[in-house]
Amino acid sequence: MSGTEKKTGRERGEEWWQTDIIEMRPGVIRLRGYEIQDLIGRVSFPAVIWLMLRGELPSEDQAELLGIALAAAVDHGPQAPSIAIARMAATCGVGINSAMASAINVLGDVHGGAGEQALSFYGDIAVAIDAGMTLNEAVSARLDRFFAEEKGYVPGLGHRFHPVDPRAPPLLELTREFAARGAVNGRFADIAEAVEADVERRKGKKIPLNIDGATAVIYGELGFPPPLTRGLFVLSRSVGILAHAWEQSQQAERNKGPLPREWLWAYTGTPVRPFPESDDPGE
Repeated sequence: MSGTEKKTGRERGEEWWQTDIIEMRPGVIRLRGYEIQDLIGRVSFPAVIWLMLRGELPSEDQAELLGIALAAAVDHGPQAPSIAIARMAATCGVGINSAMASAINVLGDVHGGAGEQALSFYGDIAVAIDAGMTLNEAVSARLDRFFAEEKGYVPGLGHRFHPVDPRAPPLLELTREFAARGAVNGRFADIAEAVEADVERRKGKKIPLNIDGATAVIYGELGFPPPLTRGLFVLSRSVGILAHAWEQSQQAERNKGPLPREWLWAYTGTPVRPFPESDDPGE
């Protein structure tokens, strides 16, 4: 076709959306080049997630470790805003999809973003190591910068409910097991533990690794970029969101707010006052 020849409507349509992810036409569905019928029954859900995000099928170890991380963060109870919102939405009579969407929409920087922040933090340290620093030097330099320039908590450490997050130690232990058999190299596990140790030295007390720090280790070991870890957390927590939305939808309560009816909020505004008496509202 010459440069001046007009493209057909079909050609223009095909160029409107372009994707390397899926090929689909009547009777054909291919994910990253694989026929869907060849994947069904032979590839696990974590492996399909990997394929869709990364373009290639993972090894069995890679898929297993990804599944371990996803399973660890599925739920943390109705005290977690996303879970509470899913349940409250269900009591308002909306469908499962609306309850789930309401919950997922609050998974932001404060609730749901800590894993991404932790992996970015670990990644800065990894870059410094690649530039010639030792592990301890790189960790110390990054923490110096954090405490001098940034606010809040060191990403991936501490938990407001758990003295030791019960999910973190087994995740680190499993990461070490996978590293021992060559599935990952253990680099991010080393970084996370060195951060934990350096913060303990500075603070005079141990602030243990939490679920976000531990899953960030796994996602880093598996080569996922930090922004994708938030999406992976959303996939994981959606399981708990779905379970709670469904459970609540089967119960009788309607319009169930965040507090029991006998516990009202604290009003901090203007005390009760009389409405000004006047015959002329304009006075």
